[in-house]
Amino acid sequence: MTPRATYRLQFHDGFGFQDAEALVPYLDRLSISHVYASPITVAAKGSTHGYDVIDPTRINPELGGEEAFRSLVAALRARGMGVIIDIVPNHMGVAGGGNAWWNDVLAKGQGSRYARFFDIDWSHRLVLPILGAPLAEVLADDQIAVESHDGRACLVAYGEHRLPIRDDDQAAARTLPLPELLARQHYRLASWRTANDELNWRRFFTISELAGLRIEDPAVFEETHALYFRLYEEGMIDGVRIDHVDGLTDPAGYCRMLRERLDALPRAADAPAGPAYIVVEKILAADEPMPTDWGVDGTSGYDFMEEVAALLHDPDGAEPLGTLWSEISGGSADFAPEELRARQDMLAWQFSGQLDGCVAAFVKLAGTAAETSAHTPAMWRRAIERLLWVFPVYRTYGPDAPATDKAIRAEARRRVQRFIPPGETAILEQVLEWLSGEGPGDPALKAEAVRRFQQLSAPIAAKSVEDTAFYRYGRLLSRNDVGFDAARMALDIATFHDRMQGRAEHFPGAMLTTATHDHKRGEDVRARLSVVSAVPHLWRDQVQQWRDLTRQDAEGVDPADWYMLIQTLFGAWPDDDDLATFAERVQGWQEKALREAKLRSSWEAPDEAYEARAQKLVEALLTEPAGAEFRRSMADFVQRLAPAADATALAQAALRCTVPGVPDCYQGSEDRDLSLVDPDNRRPVDYVRLQRLLDTRGSAKQALIADLLDLRRQQAFKGYQPLSVTGTRQDRVIAFTRTLGARRFVCAIAVRHAEALIDGGRPDWWGDTAVMLDGEALSATTLFSDGPVWHRVEG
Repeated sequence: MTPRATYRLQFHDGFGFQDAEALVPYLDRLSISHVYASPITVAAKGSTHGYDVIDPTRINPELGGEEAFRSLVAALRARGMGVIIDIVPNHMGVAGGGNAWWNDVLAKGQGSRYARFFDIDWSHRLVLPILGAPLAEVLADDQIAVESHDGRACLVAYGEHRLPIRDDDQAAARTLPLPELLARQHYRLASWRTANDELNWRRFFTISELAGLRIEDPAVFEETHALYFRLYEEGMIDGVRIDHVDGLTDPAGYCRMLRERLDALPRAADAPAGPAYIVVEKILAADEPMPTDWGVDGTSGYDFMEEVAALLHDPDGAEPLGTLWSEISGGSADFAPEELRARQDMLAWQFSGQLDGCVAAFVKLAGTAAETSAHTPAMWRRAIERLLWVFPVYRTYGPDAPATDKAIRAEARRRVQRFIPPGETAILEQVLEWLSGEGPGDPALKAEAVRRFQQLSAPIAAKSVEDTAFYRYGRLLSRNDVGFDAARMALDIATFHDRMQGRAEHFPGAMLTTATHDHKRGEDVRARLSVVSAVPHLWRDQVQQWRDLTRQDAEGVDPADWYMLIQTLFGAWPDDDDLATFAERVQGWQEKALREAKLRSSWEAPDEAYEARAQKLVEALLTEPAGAEFRRSMADFVQRLAPAADATALAQAALRCTVPGVPDCYQGSEDRDLSLVDPDNRRPVDYVRLQRLLDTRGSAKQALIADLLDLRRQQAFKGYQPLSVTGTRQDRVIAFTRTLGARRFVCAIAVRHAEALIDGGRPDWWGDTAVMLDGEALSATTLFSDGPVWHRVEG
């Protein structure tokens, strides 16, 4: 069944199923229909997110186990509600020794029944990059030993990594010299620094604690999904959200198979009727359509988060804010150079080994056809590498993909031309032909080469853009988030209408989200920052004042890092006076931002001296007497723009609850969400406070969400019809109608209207702007006299 509205909950050992069950009455009053749960299967011990699954066949006992989950479902069903669960088909957690399948592979190598479960290149021993130094040094320091565990000999490294020893070596494990014993194992211990270059198994992005699964293998599919099928058949879940679908070999084939299997299952008599609800975590590039033939209800909402965020930004801010960023940072006003540089950096470093494997696959393929066998490995490498520098989307989908794949290849061809060495265009064309599923050579080798390219282009896009370039480029940080197009400041209303009509036609069940467990800043941080795009000259003056106030404290901190910090302080400035706690949160964000940017520090080699200077700056500005004038100035400016920021937040919430799709509320974001990147966005939620606010309607945002979701509870929204807006400010109003059975829902929302609200406001700002409804002109001045959202139900 398609949910009416979902509420995302992050489960971990500090918030389990019993805690969620206590919230069911509150969620019901909020008119939520389904809990949207983070992964519920067994994860690495103490996991705070659940994506490091170590056993997909059982419900995590740290969350309460199956008994507590059944109790939660019973409480939901009693109120006509249900559960959607997040599943992780792409990878498993392999750190810490808790994954029995991985341990079996380590012990038995290719003889393990689980050897084919993981995406391993068995042409040489499995590389385990867990050592803090080269193996010889670790052995010399006596950091590896043989110990007994559960009656078997095992290897222990640093006292924390416990590794199985082959059955054939058990008797001699304590008598063999350690180097000889290690050489006999199915795995090779190596320094963690070798992972980027030598890893011979697919990992999730750059995380060597997460190993890729071969979910395309029917046996792997069935065994890893058996629990989900049982839960759906018993009526305990109503659907799934598929994590990182682009990491799979064949996302479309996987989704179709999942749809077929779920919909073929007989549901329990007391369970809501199907079909199963299926959404995918899919990052769409700018203007990239979601394929309509995968058998899914749509995406989990990152594309909507980008669309609504862009709608709320003022296009007039792009040029002046770009100029300001360039002046402060010394970098480009445009995003493209930063993205290119980040992609080049990632390919040359963190994905070097995966690139080598991809190139080797194409070289092997080329050798099976006379017309391609003469080209050198270096030629193939240049073509593949340069394609990955500029590839316009996460990935292509092969010969069974929709026609959009052809357009993707054409755009890639256009972008890469300036990078291809003279005389090597034909090699590029051959790679593109192979990516289409055509071209000469052995069919099996062709499929393998294409698979490697597709499973490399997706993580390159994600890691280069979202986890690198977004931390290097700071024109306006509210345009740097998961799935966002940082090169585009704004989206015009006509295009937004087109997107919503497309949703109504093709994906009326897709999720609508504006906050997630992965967002880089909370929805109300982005809303507040978006106001800057409407008043860039006011912002410039304020930034200069802050620059003067902080110059001494910021000595030794790069101006680009200073400016990103200033934007973060402004966007997340708290409602309370607890600036000491705020400083700790900001410092957590700052450490991650500096290390993800990989310019002045990194996770691999932290520059502790530079980080200390940056953290000292935060302390000086937020907690020390010298920063008092800055704090007053910042608080005053936040207050000055508060009317516009609050109006933008309400507009964002209203759109999420009214346009085609399934509104999703991330835990706690029904009230003001001033969170920063994880783990800050996964902090405990004060539900006692939220329930009290709902009782008293003390939060305008929460009350608006509750009212709009209550309308959806009464009658399903259908269709989407834009309304014409006329007058001076016609580009500042989005208006539309939707049907509710025999009735009609009419809605008008003010956007990008900071000038009308700040510094006391301008009552005459709307002038002759009007919404046209059935031939009647509804004055914008009247419609928005009480706030940015106007709606009514007719009939």
